[in-house]
Amino acid sequence: MKAIPVEDAVAMIPDGARVMIGGFMGVGTPERLLDEIVRQRKSKLRLIANDACLPGKGLGKLIDAELVASLIASHIGLNPKAQQQMMAQKMAIELVPQGTLVERIRAGGSGLGGVLTPTGVGTVVEEGKAQLEVDGKKYLVETALHADFALIHAFLADYLGNLSYALTARNFNPVMAMAAETVIVTAENIVPVGLIAPDHVVTPAPLVDYLVTQG
Repeated sequence: MKAIPVEDAVAMIPDGARVMIGGFMGVGTPERLLDEIVRQRKSKLRLIANDACLPGKGLGKLIDAELVASLIASHIGLNPKAQQQMMAQKMAIELVPQGTLVERIRAGGSGLGGVLTPTGVGTVVEEGKAQLEVDGKKYLVETALHADFALIHAFLADYLGNLSYALTARNFNPVMAMAAETVIVTAENIVPVGLIAPDHVVTPAPLVDYLVTQG
């Protein structure tokens, strides 16, 4: 793990990168990284996130700045700008049921090709997807999701990169930290090694590539 300034962290992300962003309606989202992405005008990003958040908040900032080429998410219903860009074909949207979304990410981080789920069988969700029957029940084959970068926010990080999260701000962050080639972390508090009890470490240091320095 290497500690770097936020501008250097974002400079590593090329235009067109596939990026996972932790958070649930802005809770547990690495806002400093997103602000810097807007400042550096990273464009044509292919995002994977739980939602489109709100205008001016979370990854809604990237949508406001029209930096997003595509978004895989569970819903966009609270961000009218995301809806407008989708209808204008400025941004491609793939809506995925929330449980399926997190399982596809988990599969990507666990080295699996995908997961089987009954969710969506018999609906428009099944169109174009492989199906399997197990014990007389139909399942959709949902492929794993990977990313070039995962942008993660933690409550505590130690000097090695071990992470702990605060309550519901944990949400998608741990599974995304497993499913990307490069993991960049912001933390509310950076503490000496040993201050995070071993059984409170949720994301272990070997998964973290870069920790954004405070300041």
